[in-house]
Amino acid sequence: MSDEDEFAREEEEIAGAIPEAGWLGHWIDRFGLVFAIGIVLSMLILINEVVLRYVFNAPTIWAHETTIFLCGMAFVYGGLYCTARNRHIRVVLIYDSLPKQLLRVFNILISIICALASIIFAWASWLMVQRAAFRPDGSFRLERSGSAWDPVYPGLIKIFLFCVLAMMAVQFLVLAVNYARGRK
Repeated sequence: MSDEDEFAREEEEIAGAIPEAGWLGHWIDRFGLVFAIGIVLSMLILINEVVLRYVFNAPTIWAHETTIFLCGMAFVYGGLYCTARNRHIRVVLIYDSLPKQLLRVFNILISIICALASIIFAWASWLMVQRAAFRPDGSFRLERSGSAWDPVYPGLIKIFLFCVLAMMAVQFLVLAVNYARGRK
């Protein structure tokens, strides 16, 4: 691979989801903007809280839990976002020294192993969702925080975690298939 090809590949990865991620990766990448806005919104909420608390002596009961929820959602989504952009952690000492054909095999194996891990974690998060979203009689009721404001954020974040992990498993399978096909 020439330096120009490598530079073009790096620019492509910076610009968005890698081609091997398919249409799912494209949409995951695009939807990341929503969570970036959530981080900015949480900052604005905290600034509002500081002004209300220290200037007007009128603190809110909702600001801290809301910012924790918004940031938590962004951090959970970040794993899926990194998967679509091929920015997940790997041992580059070995990975970068492999020849192109062996690199393709490694990409397939890494994607399959990560898909299996994501499936296992999705199953574990589903067990959390069952306790956080359903009563013993089977009726739906989200777990609440137990604070003075008592939002349903704990239940929502567990459901979101399950959805993201399930989608991450699918994204890794898409990557494995597209690496096996040699798709660019």
